[in-house]
Amino acid sequence: MNLENKLVQTLGKEVKEAGNQELYAALLAISQDQADSRRQPEGKKKIYYISAEFLIGKLLSNNMINLGIYDEVREILKKNGKDICEVEEVEVEPSLGNGGLGRLAACFLDSIATLGMTGAGIGLNYHLGLFKQVFEKGLQEETPNPWIGTPGWLRKTAVSYPVQFRGFELQSSMYEISITGYEGRTNKLQLFDIDTVDERIVHNGIDFDKENIEKNLTLFLYPDDSDDKGRLLRIYQQYFMVSNAAQLILEECEAKGSNLYDLYDYAAIQINDTHPTMVIPELIRLLVNRGMEMDDAIAVVSKTCAYTNHTILAEALETWPISYLKQVVPHLVPIIEVLDDKVRRKFTDESVYIIDRNDNVHMAHIDIHYGFSVNGVAALHTEILKDTELNNFYRLYPEKFNNKTNGITFRRWLLHCNPELTAQISQWIGNGFKKDAMLLEKLEKLETDEKALNRVLEIKKDNKKQLARYLKETQGICLNENSIFDIQVKRLHEYKRQQMNALYVIYKYQQIKAGILPDTPITVIFGAKAASAYTVAKEIIHLILCLQEIVNKDPEVSPYLNVVMVENYNVTLAEKLIPACDVSEQISLASKEASGTGNMKFMLNGAITLGTDDGANVEIHELVGDDNIYVFGASSEEVIAHYKKRDYVSKDYYEKNEDLKEAVDFITGDEMLRVGNKECLTHVKNELLNKDWFMTFLDFEDYVEKKEQAFKDYADRKKWAKKMLCNISKAGFFSSDRTIGEYNRDIWKL
Repeated sequence: MNLENKLVQTLGKEVKEAGNQELYAALLAISQDQADSRRQPEGKKKIYYISAEFLIGKLLSNNMINLGIYDEVREILKKNGKDICEVEEVEVEPSLGNGGLGRLAACFLDSIATLGMTGAGIGLNYHLGLFKQVFEKGLQEETPNPWIGTPGWLRKTAVSYPVQFRGFELQSSMYEISITGYEGRTNKLQLFDIDTVDERIVHNGIDFDKENIEKNLTLFLYPDDSDDKGRLLRIYQQYFMVSNAAQLILEECEAKGSNLYDLYDYAAIQINDTHPTMVIPELIRLLVNRGMEMDDAIAVVSKTCAYTNHTILAEALETWPISYLKQVVPHLVPIIEVLDDKVRRKFTDESVYIIDRNDNVHMAHIDIHYGFSVNGVAALHTEILKDTELNNFYRLYPEKFNNKTNGITFRRWLLHCNPELTAQISQWIGNGFKKDAMLLEKLEKLETDEKALNRVLEIKKDNKKQLARYLKETQGICLNENSIFDIQVKRLHEYKRQQMNALYVIYKYQQIKAGILPDTPITVIFGAKAASAYTVAKEIIHLILCLQEIVNKDPEVSPYLNVVMVENYNVTLAEKLIPACDVSEQISLASKEASGTGNMKFMLNGAITLGTDDGANVEIHELVGDDNIYVFGASSEEVIAHYKKRDYVSKDYYEKNEDLKEAVDFITGDEMLRVGNKECLTHVKNELLNKDWFMTFLDFEDYVEKKEQAFKDYADRKKWAKKMLCNISKAGFFSSDRTIGEYNRDIWKL
């Protein structure tokens, strides 16, 4: 049966008579059927990717692309007077992730399926996600972000396991979402939940009773951990996730014929950051309960589990007081104590112990001692881990350490979000790049082709128009589509330095007020959520929203400069912002960003990076060369040296740079205080002046200089188009297919 007939049959009416909601439901059913038909038999060994978050985004169009029916569906709808973009808007984005960690996990699942590997993602079925961000009176407010409903991709299974906590037991339910590979197999994202969760206990934004575990366990991703109750809830969540994962893995491996002493021949378990660490002691516990000797269980698990480190920031390497674990999972504590004792018997270096002298359990230490692989996520990141942050472990286990530079799935971040560019690339070099991203290098030959250069500029202009239209319709934001789109979208964190970008906005505002006008108007676009308990991050959002109010309403300035903070930044917004971007802000303090993947998405879509030599920016720089990226700031070596010597004093830079001083003082000047909260703004200013832990002032002068250079270069459209083509042509290395191929070759060995 052809696709149009199938659609009519599923709808029960002609396509032209159907509404967008009906069309979405019918296309979802067709896609689900086709995905199910691609569920191939599982191989002997399977990769289980355990992660606290999977930021999968809307799935309809992505799945139709992977199933090979997207173009045909779009034409059928068009022929019947329907717009596929309007149908896409019906879908609710799953609230299962927050930032780069979760988006990476989603890209990896896509590539595992695309490359034909047997694999599954394992996580939790959060009902209300992180939160939905709304702006009220210039401040971030958090509200629930419900997404579970019908019709949808989430399907409940019959799989269920008991999970034991101190004093009570919960029975889980497993849900599945189909993960389709591009012209490949279908795998599953398996999400655990309990049937007693009650969304009605949430009130006053996202407040809820943190002690009522039966009703709150899977309500929110990363519940506020500013108090003991919140911290304990996180341990409940993490153990619930890994206990279910461990039971599922053992059950599936035994069904395939494993005697459990050979578990590592049937399963590779990738621990995505430290949130799933308890899977190691939990697997050991379950194996011992099945009759295995403790030493044998430890040996088996140590050959099965691998750990990905995603951070250089010490606070992100989780530690839990052992007293907390005794309150939640007392049955795991004896095993963790045995693991620690074995380390103490082997090594005298106290810094590598699992339980420190203050009775804190270091989760990453469990992963490193009792996993067989430790990988960083960018070349620089891995070297920093080996040389400084985890050097004590590297000296013990040099053979375990390896690098796997992150990647992104080009199906979502090019084929889906930028169809015009995709079609044009196909005309120029054929369709092979959709499966082998390195073929994008063929675009290099077009860098002197005037028609090709004009075409990439046209496509960028079209994408800017689409973004302007979308933001007007959805958020009431007006963009000058003839301006430079300078975009910084990512989680709000001081090390990512949105505050430095805000200081530039103030600098530029003051320049324009003084009559120094830019060659081309500039629109600085931010998008970010701040963790609900992260006060300074929320105050930086307030600073940006105040600047938006002042700059955009100033008739002298607004023709030349605009500031936009999009509300509730998510995958859907990213898919609109990234293709429209001219300048990609990747301005973290060198040595602090493990990798970044937004930098790769922007590059692939023809944006030029303005950034420090940090994370994967280093590899972007190496690939595109000095002429096609704007690099500024202190090197990672210089930054690490400043921290070591403790010789950085932000006030010194403030006193000697007049532009910086004026920008900082503006934060609490009369104009800002007329629209902003004095306490918030004063706190931001004082944090910068008296602390500036991520050295904003250190790099400010160089940042301004490089940013001004980028904006000046933008005016030479031919020169800029060459930079765009160069970036697109060199982006192939950052395909998640390449990354997953390396994981499999070096770690999983499926």
